[in-house]
Amino acid sequence: MTATTDALGRPRFRINYGLDIEREIEALVDHINSNPRLADYESRWLAIKLLESENDIVERVVAVDGTAELLAQVEQGRSRIGSAHGETPDIAIADARYGYVHGVATEVVDTSRVSRWTRTDRLDRVLTNRWVGLPIFFVVMYVVFQLVVNVSAYFLEWVDGVFGGPVTRWVSGLLTAFSAPDWFVSLVVDGIIAGVGAVLVFVPGLIVLYLFLTLLEDSGYMARVAFVMDRVMRFTGLHGKSFMPMILGFGCAVPAIYSTRSLESRNQRILTSLVVPLMSCSARLPVYVVFGLAFFGAAAGNVITGLYVFGIVVAAVVATIMSRTILRERQDTLFALELPPYRLPATRVLLRHTWQKTREFVVKAGTVIFAVVVILWFAMSLPWGVESQRDSYFGQASAAIAPVFAPAGFGDWEASGALVTGFIAKEVVVSTMGQVYVGGDDQAEDAEAVTPTLAEDVREIATGFVGATEGAVRATVSLIPGVNLMPEQEAEPEETQLSAALQAALSPLAALGFVVFVLIYTPCVATIAAIKGEFGWRWAALSGAYQFALAWLLAVLIFQVGTFLGYA
Repeated sequence: MTATTDALGRPRFRINYGLDIEREIEALVDHINSNPRLADYESRWLAIKLLESENDIVERVVAVDGTAELLAQVEQGRSRIGSAHGETPDIAIADARYGYVHGVATEVVDTSRVSRWTRTDRLDRVLTNRWVGLPIFFVVMYVVFQLVVNVSAYFLEWVDGVFGGPVTRWVSGLLTAFSAPDWFVSLVVDGIIAGVGAVLVFVPGLIVLYLFLTLLEDSGYMARVAFVMDRVMRFTGLHGKSFMPMILGFGCAVPAIYSTRSLESRNQRILTSLVVPLMSCSARLPVYVVFGLAFFGAAAGNVITGLYVFGIVVAAVVATIMSRTILRERQDTLFALELPPYRLPATRVLLRHTWQKTREFVVKAGTVIFAVVVILWFAMSLPWGVESQRDSYFGQASAAIAPVFAPAGFGDWEASGALVTGFIAKEVVVSTMGQVYVGGDDQAEDAEAVTPTLAEDVREIATGFVGATEGAVRATVSLIPGVNLMPEQEAEPEETQLSAALQAALSPLAALGFVVFVLIYTPCVATIAAIKGEFGWRWAALSGAYQFALAWLLAVLIFQVGTFLGYA
């Protein structure tokens, strides 16, 4: 037992941590006092630091001879404290300290003439509550994703229309005027413009996502979310702060991986980066929509929602396994987070942060996608003069790997080739399928149509932007319960040919396996490049390999088990 007074006879300052923790401290104090090599340490202080797993202190004690039994007792004590308090010892000890400080402050600070609860305190009593904090967060994120999907869809269609219509016509006309050869026109229009369009078509959705995530972050709310999620995340081996990169992963995995730099532990950064690609990024949504409408009809919305939820569940399982095997932490990482006061972000700051994040996506991810799409054009056009895409280098390579996907029900060269282009960017899967399944019918129809004048194209762009803005405003206001400003919408015929071709080529069971495969399989090249840049090729290769193997296994299970049960 330690003395209750110091060398001058004054009472020692001592916090009572509660019966369970004090019992463990006193037991460790006896061990520490019996080891003369630890005489330089104040025994009670050292016992507390060992129970808190203070890394530098633990490493010093490990280096001292004759401390193996002490360290074993520390682990046993930590286990008993965790069982008794339902949380790690460092958190339990910190709670006791703050309780002591609160008690002292209550006794010495006169609060009779000031409000005991600030606005931040009142909000935190609700938003950080262990029972209602998570449901509130899920409602908030539901609203955000509704804004991303419903509102940005209008601008998505506008950008796609601009690149697929006026821009393509202008560039084609300009190249034709300069007598450019047909292969060069095809390269610029089908390769370069298509590559730029593939990047920019999803920028509106990312702007909306980054805008609202920045708003939530700068307002101080996201710090509360990390605090509320810490208990759930630690069960899977992740850190509370890992939740923010995972949320960003719903927009794009590339900035989400860069955002893991806020995590102190390298293992936690790697683990988070390995599961972030399992979040359904916005680039996968077109694949879900096309297959949902083609195969699942009225249930398409439920299927798409289920895919988002399934990705989160798979990420939790993967994180749990990896955190207990290849990425196991030697010591628990203390979760210390300052909760800033709630504030309304300045509009200029909000827009600047949104612009910076969007620009980062366009520059870093867009450059890679642009280059690879051009390469893909050559692969689908060579050897020169090939009449069937099946006989092109791309078609031959796709046919060679098609047997790999046969057990999952989508072993034709068209579907396999689309998955190959998915390594470039997941949104390219749909455009590739439209090209290999439907062929040149659309181009033939366009050739017969009357070419608009320059003034008509400019008018089309302007009216399209106005219409997209009006639609976005209506969709935003319609999110308010009881308000519906949306007009009756007719079925859109754009995907009719592709839907019919997909239905002829795949069964609904194979289609379900396909979209699950797209959800899970190897991240796009931009994401792989981001992981490589942050952690090296070893972890980038692991990310690609384990996700491909897991996606293949799940797709095969869906098709084979479903076939066995008679759902084929």
